[in-house]
Amino acid sequence: MAINLTVILKSKPESSAILKSLLLDLVQNSTKEAACLQYDLHQSEEDSNIFIFHEVWENEAGLQFHNKQLHLISFFENSRSLLYEAPIVYRTYKLA
Repeated sequence: MAINLTVILKSKPESSAILKSLLLDLVQNSTKEAACLQYDLHQSEEDSNIFIFHEVWENEAGLQFHNKQLHLISFFENSRSLLYEAPIVYRTYKLA
């Protein structure tokens, strides 16, 4: 069963450009994973410090594999000081 995630990250205003660059690198690496069905990055039009991921993973095993990848672990280590607050993660299911 596919796993759907929405992840919201808010950067500190002075760190937005750096965070955006790290997020784009994360997209490049994560989309190479076999279980990655969708990994879309969005930026809010109203607040350029807010970034939103919509992710779809093939299954739970694929998501767990992703969570252990060096590129994801490194991202969180390198972005900690750039974030205004901890990322918000919603695990969802598609209604329509």
